[in-house]
Amino acid sequence: MQVFKFGGASVKDAEGVVNLGRIISSHRNNTLLIVVSAMGKTTNLLEELTIAYTKQQDDPFALLQQTKQYHDDIMHALFADDNHPVFNEVANRFVEIEWILEEYPADPFDYLYDQIVSIGELVSTTIVSHYLNEIGVKSKWLDAREYIVTDNTHREAHVDWAATEIRIRSAIPDILEKQLVVTQGFIGSTTENFTTTLGREGSDYSAAIFAACLGAESVTIWKDVPGVLNADPKWFDETLLIPELSYLDAIELTYYGATVIHPKTIKPLQNKDITLYVKSFVDIENGGTQIRGTNGSLPVPSFIFKVNQVLVSILPKDFSFIVEDNLSDIFSRFHLHKIKVNMMHNSAVSFSVSIDDTGDNVLALLDDLRARYDVAHQRGLELITIRYYNQQTIDRVLVDKEIIMELKDSCTCQLLVRKLQG
Repeated sequence: MQVFKFGGASVKDAEGVVNLGRIISSHRNNTLLIVVSAMGKTTNLLEELTIAYTKQQDDPFALLQQTKQYHDDIMHALFADDNHPVFNEVANRFVEIEWILEEYPADPFDYLYDQIVSIGELVSTTIVSHYLNEIGVKSKWLDAREYIVTDNTHREAHVDWAATEIRIRSAIPDILEKQLVVTQGFIGSTTENFTTTLGREGSDYSAAIFAACLGAESVTIWKDVPGVLNADPKWFDETLLIPELSYLDAIELTYYGATVIHPKTIKPLQNKDITLYVKSFVDIENGGTQIRGTNGSLPVPSFIFKVNQVLVSILPKDFSFIVEDNLSDIFSRFHLHKIKVNMMHNSAVSFSVSIDDTGDNVLALLDDLRARYDVAHQRGLELITIRYYNQQTIDRVLVDKEIIMELKDSCTCQLLVRKLQG
């Protein structure tokens, strides 16, 4: 049994859905569960809609109409019959957003976010499932919210693994004996049946959850890149495909910010010794990258770039020791404002961290910290992480850059830098 995951880029238009159908058709003799993300940039558009609605600004109905039209165009390109049931089913999905928009936004933003943005996955999988059946690939659409059980931490829900495994194992294997399954990434549900999401780009994690609970042989993530590369092509003209990675190196790369795989994806697969493949949906014959239990190390240095970084420097006002008296309080404040630390360094009485510049919640954190600490911050920085570095690789990334903070261990070098003004 295998799990395939298709991201938004792979189904961004009708041609992408047709290509998905070709890939699935070539594996139709396998037992398959397919996890599909929202189409194209739908998640971004629905996020924009949610912000407009909660702030009562702009026109959320216009954004909804834009989203509906985008999917309508894809469906008309895929289904010749305007009376095909897919049109009505998709329209009913969007009605759920209309019901929300007709009411004043009294609920918390994170809750509303999950109820609105999750519709993107429900719509994309409805279209994909109908298309597969249209081309003769028998498939059954399943609502992931009926199987992935979470707590009520909206936008970053934690999976209740025991309850989730019971639900998945009690129902899905019998379905897979008869046909393939199409379901959603990114979404789950509380025991009270409120929709939750698993964090941005969480569809990879969803695939790992289903695979781990079903004891799958492998998971394949179909991407618009040849596999896992040693650097993002946006930053490097010359990149190299990494044909094989250990679970450990994959976890480390995702922890430091490599975007090709969601950070939570690896551990469930490692626990069950399930191989993860990252392959190209453009060049399906390419071997891609295999991630499995191996003692081998990366064959080449790998580079991870994170831009729009903020350096936050924290000093207790009473000059108490930072580690003994203050770190737990500081981390609790970061958690409260949903801010993750990308790099950190402490001395006896100071603590400095690099974080993503995510906007208003960073400003709220700084205000919160200033109640107890002296706080300084610098914006517009860049964090460079090199796995299996040497001096040559460090020199390569420091052209026209000034080092603000540097951390090294035997395998990894992190450099927080500022671009020199020319």
